[in-house]
Parts: sequence; structure tokens; C-alpha cells
Amino acid sequence: MSRRVVVTGLGAITPIGNNVEEFWNGLKETKVGIGPITYFDTGDYKAKLAGQVKDFDPKKYMDPKVAKRMEQFCQFAVAATKEALADAALDMEKEDPYRVGVSVGSGIGSLQSIEREHKKLLEKGPGRVNPLLVPLMISNMAAGNVAIQYGLKGKCINVVTACATGTHSIGEAFRAIQYGEADVMVAGGTESSITPIGVAGFSALTALSTSQDPMRASIPFDKERNGFVMGEGAGVVILESLEHAQARGAKIYAELAGYGATCDAYHITSPAEDGSGAAKAMEVAIADAGLKPEDVDYINAHGTSTHHNDLFETKAIKLALGEYAKKVKISSTKSMIGHLLGAAGGVEFIACVKSIEDGFVHATAGLAVDDPECDLDYVKGEGVAMEVNCAISNSLGFGGHNATLLVKKFQG
Repeated sequence: MSRRVVVTGLGAITPIGNNVEEFWNGLKETKVGIGPITYFDTGDYKAKLAGQVKDFDPKKYMDPKVAKRMEQFCQFAVAATKEALADAALDMEKEDPYRVGVSVGSGIGSLQSIEREHKKLLEKGPGRVNPLLVPLMISNMAAGNVAIQYGLKGKCINVVTACATGTHSIGEAFRAIQYGEADVMVAGGTESSITPIGVAGFSALTALSTSQDPMRASIPFDKERNGFVMGEGAGVVILESLEHAQARGAKIYAELAGYGATCDAYHITSPAEDGSGAAKAMEVAIADAGLKPEDVDYINAHGTSTHHNDLFETKAIKLALGEYAKKVKISSTKSMIGHLLGAAGGVEFIACVKSIEDGFVHATAGLAVDDPECDLDYVKGEGVAMEVNCAISNSLGFGGHNATLLVKKFQG
């Protein structure tokens, strides 16, 4: 018999707030955190906007010496974890550290350190490259640093599935607890890739929006959408077995009840055109939870604002939910914060949990011009106050990776 898994803590660093409360209030107020890139001169770049994290000071979350040995994607993860652990009131003095694990992924790791040290290599030779380059750069260091900072000695993994990273990381943590490998998992995603090579690379793919109007750049499901906007940040949650959470009297936000993971096996960047892979991930997650499509109140869509993604995801929702697809509320968090790549699934899962807790579904910001091919209810205009008993979060990554999580209101 697999164990029930509940959500007991939330932590977020996002372009609209550096904690969960600010992030969630920003979503409710349809606050757009996208603006001109300030990290480097974008004069020669087609894409000029991003969802940057503002006023982030790593010293608020960790020792300054420790912070210096971490790139920003790791700092974001450690900061979001600090909030999540405090929110869950998890006292590591009372826990068996080998029963508390980490599943925090990053799609890319540190492009900043690669750019910086490559310049040194070319200009000053190999002897001048930072001895810490490799541990600063590699994507598993977010999970490693989180574990080191908080003394978490259980299973520690880094799932890397591009834009599906955060969702797969939470899903694999869920399975680890269900199967008895851990009692508690710190799970989510983190990313900080708004760098010259990152922006140039995605631009060369024609994946990024070239709009210079922050309100018309990340506009999922809008007929005028023309690419995604890069964002950054981290979303981390605390998952526990129900028995463990109840034994320590933890506050329970919701129950994570289903996880579906598939691959399109179709194309390195485009989703399958009929939406079949993403649809199957949703079907598997719903079945895993022992529910039916009509039990789903809300879908937090991958909703990137690229032409292909939004069209094929719409087809996928219709395939997975059938006639009921027209009745379900759907919205895209990326409309306000951009696409957080490996962190997207982490923060979007938090949005689903807060929707259940607060009885509110946020709008898809910037959605103004209806696309006849995207004809579902994407919560245009303002958010909706409504009871949310069950929500699903979708993530679709380059390489054909599809992941869906189903979270529902906790009932004892």
C-alpha cells in the first residue's frame, strides 16, 4: 500500500515577490513582473525583456562566505528552501536526517560561471580559471547546497528535464515518499539563466518574444503571442508522508495525489502536434489519484506564450478531458512572471496549492486577443473566486518531456 503524501511548507523567489505571500498576492492582483533586462546591454539582442528577481540579497538567507561559493541559481534554491522549512515548522533536531531528502532540479545550472571563466580562459589562459568552476556550474549543486545548508542526509537528486524539471522533481519526491524511501522531501526547481548566452541561445531558436511592451510580451493563448519571456527564481515545497505530518502536528496545505510523466518522442523542441504526450501525462496523473477528468477544477497550464506550445497544450487538454475541457478553468502563471525554465513547475505547483487554500484562480494576464484555435476558458481579464478542490499543473520540456502533478484539498 503506497503512503499518502501531503504538502506542509512552501517557499518562493519570483519576479513578483521573494516570498510566497508576495508571489501569491501578485498573482491575485494580476501583477506583471516583466521588464527590460538590466543584467547586460541588450542593444544587439532581439529579446529585450525578462522576468528578473528584484532586491534579492543572499545574505538574508545564508552566511555571506557561504553565499560567495554559490551561483545565483543555488542561492535562490537555498532561500526558497529556508522559507519552506520555516513554513512547515520542520525541526531538524527532532528528525532522522537520513529520512529527509532533497529533489531540487535546475534545467541549466550556472551559465554565469561558464561565461565568466570562459572569458578568463581566452584572455589569461587555463591557469587562471577558478578552481571552483565545476562545482559552481553544475546543475545538481542546487540540491547539494540545500542539503548541506540544512543537514538533509536522505535521498538527494537533481532531475533535469528542461522546462519540466520542477514538476518532475516534485513528482519524483512524491514517489520516494509513497514508496517509503523518505518521510520528508524538499522538492522543487530553481533557475537563473538570464545571461548573454542564455538569451542569445533561446533567441536564435526564435523561442523568445521580441515584444518591447512588458504587458504584451508573455501573453499565453493570445492570438498575438510570439514567444516566451525568460524568468528566474525558485519554487520549493515540503512534502511529507501523511503519518509523519500528523505525528508532528504539521499544518497540511493539501494532498499531492497524482503524478504523470510521459515523453512525446517526437521532436527536440516542438511538442507533439496532436497533444497526445501531454494528454497522456494528465490522464496518468488523474488516474493515479483515483479521480476522473470532471473532478479537476483548475489547470495551471504550461502556457508559455509560444505559438506551438499553447496550441498543442489546448489540444492535449481536450484529448485528456474530453467534453469537460470546455468547463475547466485554465490559466498560465507565466503570463506574469515569464518562463522560469527549470523552476517553472516549482512555482506553478505553489500557485495550485494556494488556489486550493484560498479558493481563487488567478487570471492569464495580458490575454486580450482571442485565438480561435485556443478556445478554452483561460480566465481572461480578472481572477475568479471559486472553490478549488482539485488542481493539476502541467510542464512540457524540450526533448518531449511531459509532467503533470495533481493536488487536491486534504481530507483526513
